[in-house]
Parts: sequence; C-alpha cells; structure tokens
Amino acid sequence: MTSGVRPDQPVALVTGASGGLGQSLAVELDRLGCRVALHCNRSRDAAEAVQDKLVHDSVVVAADIGSWDAVVALHSSVVDALGPVDVVVNNAAVRKDGLMAMQSADDWRWVIDTNLMGTFHTTRVVLPTMLRRRWGRVINVVSPSGLIATGGQTAYSASKAGVIGMTRTLAAECGRRGVTVNALSPGFMETGMTEGVPAAFRDQMAQKLPIPRMTTPDEVAATIGFLLDCDYVTGQTISIDGGISIT
Repeated sequence: MTSGVRPDQPVALVTGASGGLGQSLAVELDRLGCRVALHCNRSRDAAEAVQDKLVHDSVVVAADIGSWDAVVALHSSVVDALGPVDVVVNNAAVRKDGLMAMQSADDWRWVIDTNLMGTFHTTRVVLPTMLRRRWGRVINVVSPSGLIATGGQTAYSASKAGVIGMTRTLAAECGRRGVTVNALSPGFMETGMTEGVPAAFRDQMAQKLPIPRMTTPDEVAATIGFLLDCDYVTGQTISIDGGISIT
C-alpha cells in the first residue's frame, strides 16, 4: 500500500507538555510548522506558558492519561480545536522509585497506568485516523531504564520496557499504511523528573558517561524533525543518552 501525503501543517499532540522535555518538544514541533496540542494533567498554567511561546495555532488540553474516558474526551477537544491528530508524542511519565520488596501495589499501578497504559490510551485514540489517512507518526519517549537495570526502579523500568516492546510491535502493524512508530530514549537530563536526585549523584553519574555531561531537553527535541521527515525508519529506539546505554 502507498503512503499518504504529509499534511502541510500536521497536528501534533504532545503529552506532558508542561514539563521540561515536553516544552522543548512542543516548541520544536511548532518551529517545524506543526499545530500543537499541549497536554497537561494538573499544571495548566505551565502548559499555557509554553503555549505563549508558539507561533502556530495551538490548544491546551488537560486530562489524566491513565483514564481511557479522559483521553477520549481530550482527543475530542483536540480535533474540535485543530483537526485530526497526525503526530502523537507520548512524553508524559511519572516515577515512583523504591525497592520492589517494599513498594506498594498502588505505587506500582500508578506508574504503569500513567507510563504504559497512558501511552496505549493516547496512541489508540489517534491511530485509526492515521491509518485511514495513510500518514502518521507515533513517537514514544522512553528511558535507558527500559534497556538497562537500575535498582529501585522496577515499576519505571517495566513501564518503559513495555513501551519499547509496544513500539516495535505497533511499527510492524502500521508500516504498510504509512504510519511510523519510534521511540526516543533520553539520557540523564535536567528536568522535573530528576529534581529529587542529589546534585553530587547527578555529577557522579555524568562523569561515568562516554560524553561526560547531562543531556538537555533541546538536544532530545532536535531529533524529532528526523522522525517526521523520514518514511523509512520505524520500530526503532533512538538513544540520546551520552552513551549510558552502552556502558
């Protein structure tokens, strides 16, 4: 089957757009000519501050992506405001670290519901239209924790490894209809996700890398243009991690 035509101004939904990486992703997609739907959960003011930086049409939508009903409502709001979604960037994530032997089932479920089920919900709701139009981009933000072992992160690791597996299998399902599915795996980054990590530990981790520094959200976001343009890359996990996944 032949692929469809990329829209002149694709509609891109970015989940977790109020955070550090989400902001950079939204700004980069806007720079590339997309109309951006900025998702947040509770940080609407922060998402609106990101929206103020954008040039093209945009909308802020709030929802708990762990809820299917909430995501259906979110999708309806985006379509009403901007049109069908052509690009979904599944960036929203939470972390609740702890040794599995002492972690509660509720904490584990919260991480899985947000990171793994949330990625399923937002992808599932936009996918039928992408397949009908024979053009679409699903971009999942994962983590080196989905590839390598990190003690105290069984829930987070399982959620991200699950998304990597979903990325590969969904790519096999969608390729013939012009929809590519890939993952970005950022390394250690200065964002809200690492705020609770002591500075000394962050510096120690960075010095162990082949490129001995932390990455920036803008460096990660810069790779998104390649995935929008290339019709022949799918099912891949692209690491922007300074080499942590090879050490």
